Amino acid sequence: MVWELIRYKQKMTILLLFWSFFLVLTIIIILWKNSLTAQYYLKFTLFILISLVAASLPIPLMLRRPRDSRNALLPAKLLRMFAWLFGLTYTVKGRENIVEDSGCVVLINHQSALDLIVLAQLWPIMKNCTVISKKEVFFLWPFGLATWLWGTIFIDRYNPERAQDAVNKTGETIRKRKARVLMFPEGTRNLGNKLLPFKKGAFHLALASQCPLQPVVVDRYKFLGKHTFGEGHIDITILPPIATSGLTKDDLPYLMETAYTSMSSHLKDSSLLLKVNNKKVN
Repeated sequence: MVWELIRYKQKMTILLLFWSFFLVLTIIIILWKNSLTAQYYLKFTLFILISLVAASLPIPLMLRRPRDSRNALLPAKLLRMFAWLFGLTYTVKGRENIVEDSGCVVLINHQSALDLIVLAQLWPIMKNCTVISKKEVFFLWPFGLATWLWGTIFIDRYNPERAQDAVNKTGETIRKRKARVLMFPEGTRNLGNKLLPFKKGAFHLALASQCPLQPVVVDRYKFLGKHTFGEGHIDITILPPIATSGLTKDDLPYLMETAYTSMSSHLKDSSLLLKVNNKKVN
């Protein structure tokens, strides 16, 4: 009698879980099809979950070679594969401009969390890549452990001395390992038509290591709005490098202006071309 009661409770628990899952799934599908705002938040939630899983699943394989940029190749591949789920396609242009036989600081315009897919596109093409991140990210395990394993450089934003020391070590890494440090010079997300003023950090790093700057321009996410997340194709264009050899801190304004003008001009041209093509279609 007791065992029959236990089995009955188990069956009821399973049925309750099944119908709860079915109800939640039904609500999600209804919201997805009838509300752009709900679809926006659901897509971003799904994207974050996929990114966390893609980064964390290969951790056992990464442990064989800690702090190696190649550890990010599998997560990057998984993220590229899942981009289709969101209706996103990418094309990388200007591969002939990639800096060879030297490390560099890669400048990328920053728009959204979806820029993770941009990094996933660039990582296998440019090779020996790394990124700089605030140290708090490391404590978001298991994702934080994965980022450490593929060589992310963590800085303490609230301790200028330690942050500067990390930047100096990064300069040595660029020179010795010919590493490519991927950075967002705007410092924050920006979906506007115009680039935000650049922060100085990436340029100090390039001058300290005497390595080239490699500007990369990502098309504006026209499919992304305040509460809309549609489908779209994104061009990622690698622009010609900007030399820093022989330049000093006194040349910082010139270097920042040169990089800003190069990226801003390309972004403006691509936006105009997109408008012309849209008019032709309409």
